[in-house]
Amino acid sequence: MKKIPTYSGTLRSHLLAVPHCISECSGIRIFGRRIKSLVFTTDVAIIKNVNGDAIIAVYPFTPQPSIAQAIISVADVPVFVGVGGGMTSGSRSVRQAEYAEHQGAFGVVVNAPITDETITQIKHVVDIPVIATIISSEMDVAGRVRAGADILNISGAARTPEIVVKIRKDFPDIPIIATGGPTEEDILRTIQAGANAITYTPPSTGELFSVRMHQYRAQFHPE
Repeated sequence: MKKIPTYSGTLRSHLLAVPHCISECSGIRIFGRRIKSLVFTTDVAIIKNVNGDAIIAVYPFTPQPSIAQAIISVADVPVFVGVGGGMTSGSRSVRQAEYAEHQGAFGVVVNAPITDETITQIKHVVDIPVIATIISSEMDVAGRVRAGADILNISGAARTPEIVVKIRKDFPDIPIIATGGPTEEDILRTIQAGANAITYTPPSTGELFSVRMHQYRAQFHPE
């Protein structure tokens, strides 16, 4: 095993770290960068203080260029931007994707309800990867691939590993990003199923600050 010298400083010694087991996956090389871990957040404070290889910025609102720009301007790593596919779809998603590329996004993520036609239209206007979200093994994955999806983003909750297994069997060479789950065992199971990269959901700012406040209070009211 290689010995890796490490420097963490004092003020940044409590940065968020993605689970170490994610290093077991192969990663996906995009524009020369090897990406194994994608942090699922739009919180700029977390984005600035986490060691993931990339950020996946997907949120439950209509995609807005100003949000994408704020995240890209803060991040020190590649950002993959959500451009809709559910409530926001069709030509609006196409325009969002084109604008995201101009802003510096490394790729665009489309939601599960998007049509194959819209994926094809997006591919006609961008030169960054289109990442199609797959939430069930019953979805027409072949249709997504034919339409131009470059990478699949598997998000099937507890069923993610079995979905990955099925898709990997049918598409041995397609790059797969998948949600890893809450434990290292879950993450390793997803990697063993065939995922090339893992999406990690960090604790919220509120959760992290709750721990810190507890530590502060203990200094003044020791038990």
